[in-house]
Amino acid sequence: MVGKIRRVLLMTALLCATASAYSASKTLLVLGDSLSAEYGLARGSGWVAQLEKRIKAENLDVRVVNASISGDTTSGGRTRLPALLDKHKPDVMVLELGANDALRGLPVASTEDNLRAMISAAKGIHARVLLVGMQIPPNYGPDYTRQFAAVFNKLATAQKVPLVPFFLERLVERPELFQSDRLHPTADAQPLLLDTVWPRLQPLLVK
Repeated sequence: MVGKIRRVLLMTALLCATASAYSASKTLLVLGDSLSAEYGLARGSGWVAQLEKRIKAENLDVRVVNASISGDTTSGGRTRLPALLDKHKPDVMVLELGANDALRGLPVASTEDNLRAMISAAKGIHARVLLVGMQIPPNYGPDYTRQFAAVFNKLATAQKVPLVPFFLERLVERPELFQSDRLHPTADAQPLLLDTVWPRLQPLLVK
C-alpha cells in the first residue's frame, strides 16, 4: 500500500514538473533589420507587434523583445548580440538579418560567418534559434544571388536550427504589398510575414 502511494505521489510530482516546464515564462528575442523594425509603418503595426498579439491569443506566456534596427547588417547584429543576450537571456531568438549585407554587396563569406557566430552565441546560452532566410533579385549577378540564398540553408543544416527559407515568399509576386521604395512591405503585408514565420516559430515557443 505504501509503495503504491509513493508511486502515485511520484507520478503527480512528475506531471506537475512537466506542466510547470511547459507553462514557464519565456523570452523571445527578435534580432532583425528594417523588415522587423516597422520601417515606414505606424508604431505597433509591424509583424513583430502582431506576433505579440498572436502569442497572447494562444495563451503562451512569452515576453517579446524586438531588438531590430533599420539598416542593420549581420556585422552590426553580431556586435550588438552579446549585450542583448546578457540583458534579456532569451529562450528563443529569431534571427532576421542579411538583407542589408546583400544590398551593400558585402562578401557572402562574411555574412555567413556573422550569422554562424550569432547562432552559436544564442545556442551558447541554450536559446533556440529560428533563422529567417532572404533572397535577392538576380540583378546582383547570378553567382552572388545564388551564393547568398544558399547561405541560410547551409547554416540551418550545419547548425541544426529551423529555417524560414524566404521571409518575403508570400509577397514577391504582389508588388502592391511593397512601399514606394519597392523594398519594404506595407502594413497590409505584415500579417503575411507573420504567417510565414509562425509555423516554424510556434513549436519553439511551446517546446
